[in-house]
Amino acid sequence: MARFALKIEYHGGPFAGWQRQADQPSVQEAVERALAELNGGQPPTIQAAGRTDAGVHAKGQVAHVDLARDIHPSKLADALNAHLRPAPVAIVACAEVPLTFEARFSARARHYRFEIVNRRGNLALEAGLAWRVPVRLDTAAMDRAAQALTGHHDFSTFRDSECQADSAMRTLSAISVQGAGERVTVECHAPSFLHRQVRSIVGSLVEVGRGRQAPEWITEILAAADRSLCGPVAPPDGLYLTRVDYEPDPFS
Repeated sequence: MARFALKIEYHGGPFAGWQRQADQPSVQEAVERALAELNGGQPPTIQAAGRTDAGVHAKGQVAHVDLARDIHPSKLADALNAHLRPAPVAIVACAEVPLTFEARFSARARHYRFEIVNRRGNLALEAGLAWRVPVRLDTAAMDRAAQALTGHHDFSTFRDSECQADSAMRTLSAISVQGAGERVTVECHAPSFLHRQVRSIVGSLVEVGRGRQAPEWITEILAAADRSLCGPVAPPDGLYLTRVDYEPDPFS
C-alpha cells in the first residue's frame, strides 16, 4: 500500500463544492472516478485539506489517497489527468508520502485569495472567476480595517450559521487588501478557517470600501461576536484556495 499526495487545481463553477454529494457533481467525485479507472473500477476514498463550497475555485487544493498498485507519481498524475478530461480539474503535482501524512490534519496553514474586479462594465473573460463590484472601492480603508482581524479571536460574526465547527475561535495569521487598477485582491492565511469565513470577511470589507461603514466598524462587529452584524456575504466566484502548507512540503 502506498499513499500519494495530490495537488489539485479546479474551476468550481460546475461543482456543488469539493465534498462528494448524493445528487450533485463534486470535485471529490470527479477525482475518485478517475482514480477508479486505475484501481480496477473501485473508487478509493480521498481526503482533502479543506472542503471548498459550490463555485469556489482552487489552485492548490491538496488531497491524499492510498493505492495498492505500484506506480510512479508522475505517471499517476498523467493518468489521472487523462481520465479527468474534460472536467475543469487538473492534478498539477503528485508525490508519494508516508502513511502518516494526512492532507487535512498534517496541514500547517491554508491560504486563500479573493479576486474583485472594480469596474462598471460586466465581466466577459472572467465571468465566474471574480466578483465585479461597480462602485469604486477605497482599498486603503479596507486594508486598514482588515488588520483588526489578525490574531486569535472569536469569529462568530464571520461564521456561517450552518458551520459545524466546535468553536468559533480561530487565528488569522495575516490578511491584506491590495488594489492595482481595476483589480482588488484580498489575501488571507490561517491554520484553519470557519465555514464561509473568508467570504463573510470580504463582504464586510467591501462595505467599508464602498464607504457604507467606517474602518472601525470591522473591529466593532468582530468584538460583538454576532452573525447578524456581518455584511453581505461575498459570492463564491472570486474565492480561490491557493496553497496549503506542510512541513516538510511533500511537493518540494
